[in-house]
Amino acid sequence: MADAHLSSPLRTIPAWAVLQRRLFDEIEQARRLFRDRYTLPDGRLRGVAEFEDRDGVDDLYEPFFNWPAFYLLGGPDEVLADSKRAWEGVTAQLTEAGMLTDEYDNGYDWFHQGESLLFFAGICAADPADEAYAARARRFAALFTDPAHGNYDAEHNIIRAPHNGALGARPGLDDTVVPYTADRAEMRPYGLPIQGLPGIDTWDDLSDPANALRMSEEMHRRAKGDVAVNLAATSLAANTWLYDGDETASAWIRRYVDGWRERAGADGVMFDSIGPDGVAGSLQEGRWWGAHYGWAWPHGFHSVAMSTLIGAVNHALITRDDTALDLVRTMLDAVLAEARPGSAAGSTYSLRGGWNARYGAAAEDEGMLVPYRYGADGWFDFGPLQLDVPVWLWWWSRTDADRARLERAIAGIPASADRVAPFRDKEEAGHEAGWYSFLAGDLPDYPQRALEMALGQVARRTAMMLGDAQDPDAAHLHFWQRVNPVVTEVLTQLVGGAPQVLYNGGLGHTALRYEDVDRGRPGLPQDVAALVHRLDADGIGIRLVNTSVTRTRTVRLRGGRFGLDRIVAATARVEDASAYPGASGTYASPPGAFSTVSVECDDDLVVVLPPAHGADLDLAIARATGSPRHLTPAAPRTTEGHA
Repeated sequence: MADAHLSSPLRTIPAWAVLQRRLFDEIEQARRLFRDRYTLPDGRLRGVAEFEDRDGVDDLYEPFFNWPAFYLLGGPDEVLADSKRAWEGVTAQLTEAGMLTDEYDNGYDWFHQGESLLFFAGICAADPADEAYAARARRFAALFTDPAHGNYDAEHNIIRAPHNGALGARPGLDDTVVPYTADRAEMRPYGLPIQGLPGIDTWDDLSDPANALRMSEEMHRRAKGDVAVNLAATSLAANTWLYDGDETASAWIRRYVDGWRERAGADGVMFDSIGPDGVAGSLQEGRWWGAHYGWAWPHGFHSVAMSTLIGAVNHALITRDDTALDLVRTMLDAVLAEARPGSAAGSTYSLRGGWNARYGAAAEDEGMLVPYRYGADGWFDFGPLQLDVPVWLWWWSRTDADRARLERAIAGIPASADRVAPFRDKEEAGHEAGWYSFLAGDLPDYPQRALEMALGQVARRTAMMLGDAQDPDAAHLHFWQRVNPVVTEVLTQLVGGAPQVLYNGGLGHTALRYEDVDRGRPGLPQDVAALVHRLDADGIGIRLVNTSVTRTRTVRLRGGRFGLDRIVAATARVEDASAYPGASGTYASPPGAFSTVSVECDDDLVVVLPPAHGADLDLAIARATGSPRHLTPAAPRTTEGHA
């Protein structure tokens, strides 16, 4: 629809808007430095070590995981071109290393495959008109939706092994059985991979070569049938469905996720495995725990809940029915029921190092600890509750019950913890509490502080690159993830109105989608800043600001969740004409009166922002009434007068 004069002149340009546009600029400068220093002209990463096992494919894609998201939010055109170049270069690199077949991972677990998928799915969303990527999306999804590829057993409705991919269901956990020895220092914090084997009761029992071999043989024997983290594979099918509504893809998602729902178990927590016979827990002596990347090992709730949430969200996306989210609600309720007071630093949690870095001095202070794992002796491995699961549950459903779950989780954070702390991990998440507090009206300075923090993180990553004296060809496999300067968590929150993407295979949902009308591409136009400040079951509150004092910008808004939601009306508070500059160039004094302008929409709201103008909008959203698809913007219009 046409603009209904929804903007007003600005007497001051908000600090958050200036910081946001500065962040876009600084990210791009740092991103180009990363590209020029660590990639070759064809997109390959410099100096990749030889691969010794099935692991590592994800590590080459992860340094770029959020580049397409940056483009979709409004990053420059060059970001998309560089993203494609990097994906294709790394894919060629991994193919030559023998890790891929027909451009896809030969076969590994979905905790890691999901990490690889973020980059590819982001490119598909950023440029659905690129037929080469659309063809890849269809080919990759068919690896799981078509039983002929050997991953999916249609008779039992299972993915046939924990390791799966281009070569089908792969036997065991590696190509050979390697004794699982006690000298694996990096794995010791996670304990025994399988509990209950006679004569192997503690980690040190693996010092016996016979025990180490027996542990490995048993791990390989049980590496059959389905595991919970395979639910993340539904993102491949959902991604191709977003192109054209492919019925094969949607039918597979419904059937596969519903199969897990039917076999979830009666104890309130979903089984983490289904045997080759289609029976839940049949390889674990009937237990609901014990699978590879399951409840007992190595990460428990961290991996099981995220993958299940990804599968449930994909199911909800294609069915408009949120009931599959109950699989995750029961998990969250189960660990919250076991919560106890304690400090991150004082816990024995296997991943406490990341929490110590996140909390800083507050890691010593009391908060809430929940169990992440369940084994022969019940719940164990207590640590602070990760917020990605409760924040995504609330964000997707907007129900009071899920809001209560999220608020209970946030209440468990130590009172002394800074909710805008300057830290960043590879998932580039962790500031959910500050963002939610802002939306709830309790932390009004979050946008400015968070943008300041994000700029600091770009500066830190840039300093690491500029101070990196090592030979780029000798970089550690994870080094590139640590210096990737594209920081999108805060931009996703403030511009997209959404949490950071679920890192182990989620799709890049946002509450709103933007188009630069004059340039015919997705994202905010140059100079325009956006601040989503309200999210609830009825709608969205957003402020748009054109920070340029000379250029007019035009932005189109559309509903989020890939178009599952629709904008049906917009209301703006607009300053009357008497307040506009007169011939003398001065504003009327006193300022003019304001009036309310309301317009009806059909998920197409165009807002023209003259120089130094802003628009304060309340958007009425009809949730789950649209037809989700990857979005191809309309062709660019003339840019005369808008340069």
